[in-house]
Amino acid sequence: MKKTAVIDIGSNTIRLVIYHYESDKGMREIENIKTVARLSAYLDEAGRMNNEGVAILINTLESFKEIVAYHELTDLRVVATAAVRQADNQKDILKEVEKKVGWNVSILTEEEEAYFGYVAVVHSTPIKSGVTIDMGGGSTEITYFEDKKLKHSHSFPFGAVTLKKKFMKEEIMTSSEQKKLIAFLKERFTSLSWLQNKQVPIIAIGGSARNIAQIDQQFKEYPIAGVHQYFMSKTSLFSLRDQLLSKTIDELEKLDGLSSDRADIIAPASQVFCQLFEITRATGFLFSRKGLRDGIVIKELMDNNITPVSKHEVFINSLKELSFDYSINPADAEYMMKLSADLYEQLCKIGEFQHSEDNLLLLKRGAYLYYLGEYIDSESSSQHTFYLIANRSIDGVLHHDRIKLALIASFKNKSSLQQYLQPFSEWFTKEEQQTIRELGALLKFAYSLNGSKRRLINQVTVHQSSREVKMILEAAGNTLAEEYQSEKQKKHLEKALKKSIVLEFVKK
Repeated sequence: MKKTAVIDIGSNTIRLVIYHYESDKGMREIENIKTVARLSAYLDEAGRMNNEGVAILINTLESFKEIVAYHELTDLRVVATAAVRQADNQKDILKEVEKKVGWNVSILTEEEEAYFGYVAVVHSTPIKSGVTIDMGGGSTEITYFEDKKLKHSHSFPFGAVTLKKKFMKEEIMTSSEQKKLIAFLKERFTSLSWLQNKQVPIIAIGGSARNIAQIDQQFKEYPIAGVHQYFMSKTSLFSLRDQLLSKTIDELEKLDGLSSDRADIIAPASQVFCQLFEITRATGFLFSRKGLRDGIVIKELMDNNITPVSKHEVFINSLKELSFDYSINPADAEYMMKLSADLYEQLCKIGEFQHSEDNLLLLKRGAYLYYLGEYIDSESSSQHTFYLIANRSIDGVLHHDRIKLALIASFKNKSSLQQYLQPFSEWFTKEEQQTIRELGALLKFAYSLNGSKRRLINQVTVHQSSREVKMILEAAGNTLAEEYQSEKQKKHLEKALKKSIVLEFVKK
């Protein structure tokens, strides 16, 4: 196990994040402590950070130093972004930090800041090509990547705090101020020819984007937890912006999902996202919980060998963590994947299922996680499985697909499926719901074929007639447990197929 940490000195907040890393399990965030410093507000007209701002920085780092000592951390990176980078007296600031705190602070270049955000996004989301935006208090980093490869990046010297200071005189942005802000953003964004008309998703990083996602979820009474990989349409994003622009600070502070320390800067921040959406003609707005700090750690852990990863690899890396957390036996899980895939392919050959690579992948993922809720309680494993998968952030899987995965991996019977589906009735078409039922029933049947947990069934052959499906199951030992369980559970698959199933076990 390796413990590592990053202190991120931003323009709006200063944050300490501590990670655990194990090669077999992956990286996990175990502590995330922040303070709102607003360092960019302490830059005077000459571009110098005043004594008050420097004192806030030092006091914060001294408090973090106690936490670092408590965790006995020896692997620590202290980085600073726009506020310190833009300060004319940055050398004096760094000397003061080293003298009073004993830490060396690395000032990230604009290119590095954009790059680390890109690294985090491609390693934690399924998006193949997209535009990233990381808006801090004093700078905004934007990248464009294709096939997970970075193509362009740029850092603008403005952020939520500086835009608020420049374009908002009172609590509510006036129509005139909004027009000026839009013109300003349009001029800046159109200066990048590579940014226009990309027609890809926007993946947003940082506190302002997180708050936008949280508020939208509260407005919609979103039925599951987590904002990582949360997707918003253009209509949702622009409607939310209009509501935020019309509210006073008191009204904003009462909004569920909005942090009180961002109430005064959320309106200009929302306008930035909308203007970028317009310029890029984006296909959607996605929030990523993983950003700059995660990108730094990922790069270090991978020994600087950052290579593009497919969306499936992103999921597999996240799956390692799930496996460890819920004591999934990898050998049993992989056997379940193979057995369920073999059954699916055989049923496709005889025309009972219509072959789909997406459905096959979903089935295999569900097989790996099937009834992981047994870790909590075997008698209610279906309920626990659904809740855990539905409400846990899984890298590489958007929320819509995460619910599909939860429904299949927790399948017990038709009635429980309908119960779990109730809050998501508008998420899936009737055809999708039928597919989920069929895959879930198939998975439950495959699970019954490993009733003794000895992985005995090594080959499946399926034949059909007009009224029944016959399965010949070759096994490597006595299949008493498998025969009992499969006869008991085949009814769910029979109902889905609308045919009776005849089982023949052959010992080989």
